[in-house]
Amino acid sequence: MHDCAGKCSRGGQRGHPLPAVTGWPSLRGVVAVAASAALPPQGSVESETSMTVRRFVSLPAALGAAALSAARLSAALSAATLLLTPLPASAQLSDVQMEWGVTIPVRDGTELRGTIYRPADQTEPLPVILGFTPYIADIYHGKARYYARRGYVFAAVDVRGRGNSDGVFEPFHDADRDGHDVVEWLAAQPWSNGKVAMYGASYGGWDQWATAKELPPSLESIVPAAAAYLGTDFPFVHNVFVPYNMTWLTFTSGKAAQSTIFGDAELWADAFGERYFNHRPFAELDQIVGNLTTRFQTWMEHPTPDEYWLASAPSPEQLAAMDIPILTITGHYDGDQRGALQHYRMHMRHGNEAAKARHYLVIGPWNHGGVGTSVDQVGGLEFGPNALLPQDSLRKAWYDWTLKDGPRPWFLEKRVAVYIAGRDAWEYADALEEVANDQLVYYFDSADGRPNDVFRSGTLAPEPTGNTRADSYVYDPLDTRPGRFESFESGNNLSHFFWGEQPLNQHFALNMFDNGLVYHTEPFETETDLAGFMEFDAWMSLDVPDTDFMVTVYEIMPDGTSIFLTGDIMRARYRNSRTVEELVTPGEVDLYRFDGFQFFARQIAAGSRLRLILNSPNSLWLQKNYNSGGRVTHESGADARTATITFHHGGQYQSRLSVPVRRRPVS
Repeated sequence: MHDCAGKCSRGGQRGHPLPAVTGWPSLRGVVAVAASAALPPQGSVESETSMTVRRFVSLPAALGAAALSAARLSAALSAATLLLTPLPASAQLSDVQMEWGVTIPVRDGTELRGTIYRPADQTEPLPVILGFTPYIADIYHGKARYYARRGYVFAAVDVRGRGNSDGVFEPFHDADRDGHDVVEWLAAQPWSNGKVAMYGASYGGWDQWATAKELPPSLESIVPAAAAYLGTDFPFVHNVFVPYNMTWLTFTSGKAAQSTIFGDAELWADAFGERYFNHRPFAELDQIVGNLTTRFQTWMEHPTPDEYWLASAPSPEQLAAMDIPILTITGHYDGDQRGALQHYRMHMRHGNEAAKARHYLVIGPWNHGGVGTSVDQVGGLEFGPNALLPQDSLRKAWYDWTLKDGPRPWFLEKRVAVYIAGRDAWEYADALEEVANDQLVYYFDSADGRPNDVFRSGTLAPEPTGNTRADSYVYDPLDTRPGRFESFESGNNLSHFFWGEQPLNQHFALNMFDNGLVYHTEPFETETDLAGFMEFDAWMSLDVPDTDFMVTVYEIMPDGTSIFLTGDIMRARYRNSRTVEELVTPGEVDLYRFDGFQFFARQIAAGSRLRLILNSPNSLWLQKNYNSGGRVTHESGADARTATITFHHGGQYQSRLSVPVRRRPVS
């Protein structure tokens, strides 16, 4: 029985059974780290010339569809008389033929433009790979040549209003219908055999899902890496905005890449410092920066994953109708991991069975920049050689399978592939939920109710201790000491740390200023594989109507090395629902269920301990909650209230941490 990556048969080219598998003080320096990491770095996500570190509805109208059908018919007739002969030898400057500035019309008359790369010796119609980007299509040049040399046509296309394309760029809009029309235009060209797949990461991963939800008939496959899912991982995480949004919106303002402004460390240090140290409302950030042309204010009106954000993702009905193979790629330290996995989960929940069986998931140890090329270290945390998965080869094999009836890629032994850091091994499962097959449960205790730093921490024990004393900490939003420690010289940036760019950084654990609680387990007696999603049930009471929480978990090795494993963040008013706010009743004990941790997979060394830190984030790099219970985007220092957070963990309030374990068979 063969695997079938294709869909229904069309003209004898589709639906052939595919063979089975064969084989991120000097405040001005603060942003230097962020800017250098967030610029389109050489050799990262989307191509060898790459993309930014962050990121970061309807079916076709009858008229538009008819126009596209007419265009396809015309092109087909032309193809009947056009021979795809090789270029004369004297004209072959390379083995790749490039056609720049190609005009691609979409249904409302807007003209998009791109560059088409074809094998110079092309003699027959070939499958097409589409890279659709707001980061200027030139970033795909290296990858386009790579695929053209290997028997594919590659189309690098600027999205509406960016680069050489006409129209106005509206972030996270238009790519759905435009993507559909581009796919169908490409399929109709004489050098195309009618089969189109997509390529890209981050925004370029999101727009693959946006295109696919429009169900273009000629779309055979998508390969979304680090794909953002609006309202989940961008432009906020669990209702908490990041000032980087303004940086990204400025980078994508106008038609050209605003790279010099984007990389101006002094500009962004001054802007973020003005907001943080002078306690100005987060919603004034665009005024502070001096760019009022973006959608920043619109975004501020939508602090929950409401329909404004969700409209950009496939609906349950669209997911059910998708019938294409999908390869999702993300990493342990990918800032868009939550987005990529939300896309995956939604498809697993609503997709049809045949399509779900052809959705593969690869989770490596990589950061956001490494999901396209693989890396063997993140922020100084080194992995083994098996972390260097040859992703070009994997994608090439995927396209061969889904576009050319080749064998399924050798690496995809099962539908889920997960890298176990610390053991340098890949493990496989049939479903994401099956990666973990056991769990460890820990309960909390402390000696005096004040485990406020790593040197007088509380404990995480496998059984409740019977101690009913609660622990507490104080968060003062007017305290700017944490921000003054986030400097270029120290290499500290809380958002970079939380999103995985600095996994060895202990700054935030060692400089808490009593804002937080710290707990440790006993040392592990044996090496233990932890893999999956942690869950933390915390019973807490506050004396303010709202605040923010951050939970981070680490492996502390016998030599004292600290390795960040995973984390979660929560705004108290959204403790019961991320879409419906409920202000806290001061003094009332409530359950705060942290169930949005990043996926992680690591072998914990014998002698290592786990560390959990619960605190309230106070950073240059995150939106600040002034605890008033008002609109957080419009709160300022004038609204600030100091919060005392009491963490209950005894008697009827058994707070607990659940840790996923992957047990291996005894050999």
